[in-house]
Amino acid sequence: MFRSGRITDAVASWAPVTTTILSPKVDTRISTPSAEYDTGTTTRAVAELRDGDRDAVLVHLDNIDHAGHSHGAASSQYLTAVHDADAQVGRMVAAVRARPSYASEDWLIMITADHGHTDAGGHGGASASERQTFLIAAGGGITPGSTRHDIKMPDVAVSALVHLGIPVDPSWGLDGRPLQQPAPDAFGALRPKLGTRVDETGTGASVVGFTHTPPTGWTVDNSAMGTGGVTEWRGWAFTTDEFWTASERGQGRENNIRARNVFAVADGDEWVDKGRSGTFDSTLISPAWQVRGGSTAVLRYTTYYRQEAPQKGEVLVSYDGGAPVTVRTYTGDVASRAEAITLQVPAGVSTAQIRFRYTGGNNWYWTVDAVSLGAP
Repeated sequence: MFRSGRITDAVASWAPVTTTILSPKVDTRISTPSAEYDTGTTTRAVAELRDGDRDAVLVHLDNIDHAGHSHGAASSQYLTAVHDADAQVGRMVAAVRARPSYASEDWLIMITADHGHTDAGGHGGASASERQTFLIAAGGGITPGSTRHDIKMPDVAVSALVHLGIPVDPSWGLDGRPLQQPAPDAFGALRPKLGTRVDETGTGASVVGFTHTPPTGWTVDNSAMGTGGVTEWRGWAFTTDEFWTASERGQGRENNIRARNVFAVADGDEWVDKGRSGTFDSTLISPAWQVRGGSTAVLRYTTYYRQEAPQKGEVLVSYDGGAPVTVRTYTGDVASRAEAITLQVPAGVSTAQIRFRYTGGNNWYWTVDAVSLGAP
C-alpha cells in the first residue's frame, strides 16, 4: 500500500523540466549543471533511488537529444549517446534493486523518449523518424519479455497514476489508459492477418499493416461502394497507425491517439488517389449482440473523425434484424475521443447490431476502435 501523502522526486539534465514543466507540488526537484550532463543526473538519481524514501521518481537524460541536434540520428555520436544512456539507466535499475526494502516493494519502471530525430538532425516534423518512440516497462505486473502493440505515449502518465493507487477520474479527459490493464478487442486480434501494401505509395513496401478481412462476426457492406480507387482504402479497412499514418503525412492522421493496435478506418481521401468511379459508401457492421428488452445498454467505442462536406458518418442500431435507426451523426471534426451512447432497448427484443456508415468522396476519414455494447 502507498501512503496517502505520496512523496515525489525529479532529477533532470535539462533545467526547464524541473523549473518550468513540472508542477511546484513535486517535493524534490534537482537540476543538474550543464557541465555534468548526463553523468551528474545519473549520480544524483542513483542516490535518490537507492537511499531515498520516494513513491515516484522522474529522471530526465538529455545527451541523446543533444547528439541528435548536433550530429543527426545517423551519426556515430548519436549511437554513442544511446549506449551511454543505456548504461546510465542500468545503474539506476541496479540502484532500485539494491534497496534494502526492495523485496517488499512494488516498482514500475518505465523508460521512454518524447520524440526521435531526423538522420540529418532535428525534430518537430511529421516524419516517422521524428514521431516514433518506444516504451520499455518492467515490474508492476507487466509480463517480462512481452511485446505489446496496444500502447501509446499518453499511457505513461495514466499507468503511473494507477500504479500509485490514484483513481483516474474520467472527467479529466486523459487520453491514456493503464498498460497494466490490457483491453483486447476484436480488431486487435486481426494483427496476424495484416498484409503489406497493394496500391498505396506512401507506406513502405515492407510495412505490414492492413487487411479487408473483418473479425469473426463482423461484416463490411460495400454494395453501394464506388469501383476502383486505392485498394487498401476501398471501403472500411483494418489497419495500424504505422501503416495508415504513413499513407499521407501532414494530414492529421497521427492524431488518432485513442485507437490501439489494429483499428477500423474509412478513408475517402486516400481511396480517390487512384482512378475510380462513384462515391465512397461503406458500412461496418457488428455481430448481433445480446441485449435485454426494455432496458438500457451503452454503446462504447473510440473514434477520430475529420470532416469535409459532403462527407458524413452515421452510427446506426438494428434490433432483432429490423430497420437500422441512426443514433449518432458526424458532420464536423471530432478529435480522437471515447464515445458512450445510451440506447433505450425496445421491449421484447434480444439482439442489437451496430452499423458505422461512411459516405463521401475526395474528403477526409473516420476511425473506429474498441467497440462494445453492454450494461450502463
